[in-house]
Amino acid sequence: MSDPDAPPEATHYEPKVIRREDRRARVKSEEHDQIEYPIVVEGLVNQFGDFVVHEDLSLKVRRGEILGVVGGSGTGKSVLMRSIIGLQRPTAGQIEVFGRSIDDPGDDSEVDIRSRWGVLFQGGALFSTLTVGENVEVPLREFYPEIDEEFRHEIARFKVGLTGLPEETVAKYPSELSGGMRKRAALARSLALDPELLFLDEPTAGLDPIGAAAQDRLTRELTDILGLTVFLITHDLDTLYEICDRVAVIADKHVIAVGTIEELLATDHPWIQEYFNGPRGRAVRDNRDRTKAVDKSQDGKA
Repeated sequence: MSDPDAPPEATHYEPKVIRREDRRARVKSEEHDQIEYPIVVEGLVNQFGDFVVHEDLSLKVRRGEILGVVGGSGTGKSVLMRSIIGLQRPTAGQIEVFGRSIDDPGDDSEVDIRSRWGVLFQGGALFSTLTVGENVEVPLREFYPEIDEEFRHEIARFKVGLTGLPEETVAKYPSELSGGMRKRAALARSLALDPELLFLDEPTAGLDPIGAAAQDRLTRELTDILGLTVFLITHDLDTLYEICDRVAVIADKHVIAVGTIEELLATDHPWIQEYFNGPRGRAVRDNRDRTKAVDKSQDGKA
């Protein structure tokens, strides 16, 4: 006689999910040693009418790094991100993600490349008529429609908790959340499919200093724990110093330099010098130096 309290047998969706996940794991394993740069952009041109945003822009993003992307207003940072994820068709150039052109549709046997990245847009871009949990479930419904409804709810709850939000947030609407909570809810949605790549567009914009610092720590922790590669657009100097492994600078319609902040400070490009050595840049460095001095002093007393 069967035990009424025993867990239910696996439902019909599991074989499909396992096969798809096995295929995805195999693809990731094969690529791990082959692709040092999951994102490769070469000779990119983006033009709107007579206005040229990018001209001969090239960039490589290393596996496992947080790459900060900076540039003045209107230099096309978001346009670059949209080009990489296929929302903006470039005028010319080549973009490869995981060694495959984003224009290559592949075939039915391949994992949809879009399921291998997550995106946090400026402002979060949450659907206002859906709860936080329902927002997180949107990509799950699109790429894994066969998943059981309760299992989908469970995934959404887990992803929301992963970003540090309380469990009850799942049932709330975006309008009921603070700015920082909306950012985290949108981040939870970007993590719904267990992505390998994470695109963050101004993740600390509009947050107070404490909230921005917490968002930076969360990004760093998730990157390290989940093994992510992060493409991070920002104007926030604190973010660049605190969590970015390298920084790519867009000016004069292309990427003029890529490197650590120390390497960038050694360049003589006027915009780079003004950005990192201007009043705000100096203030950030001075504050970091003071913090390190205090930490060192406290360690000495311990």
